[in-house]
Amino acid sequence: MHIALREVHDSDLPVFFRQMNDPQSLRMAAFTPEDPADWDAFATHWTKIRDSRDIVRTILADGDVVGSTAVYGDPGEREVTYWVDRTYWGRGVATAALRALLTEVRDRPLYARAAADNTGSRRVLEKCGFVTSVQARGFAPARGEEIDEVVLHLAE
Repeated sequence: MHIALREVHDSDLPVFFRQMNDPQSLRMAAFTPEDPADWDAFATHWTKIRDSRDIVRTILADGDVVGSTAVYGDPGEREVTYWVDRTYWGRGVATAALRALLTEVRDRPLYARAAADNTGSRRVLEKCGFVTSVQARGFAPARGEEIDEVVLHLAE
């Protein structure tokens, strides 16, 4: 499978919206919008992201839109994020996409956050050189409760 990144197109947004409303994906990600089914809030959020100086990319697998990845935030505190359609989990898509993004964005340090029990996402980050630096607790809207989370960093 060939993984590539490209600029986000308007036509990607309905695909992202559908992906971000998968119940299993929401539970695994945990730290999600309060109401992921609110299209207006989703569209407003994406307009803000696309108008910012953040680096945001669509993930393509063999030409199909399968998710998004980004680096956002202020210098010295920038974070990575990604979302991959659940049907592509466990196939190396997130790892390949994050590696491609890290090649494009050379800023360091970079940070990432994940639910402590999201072993798949933690593995992706570790394969890309991130190491756990902090364990904390935070409110996870998708689970409706406070949960354990990890903060990872990439120093090099």
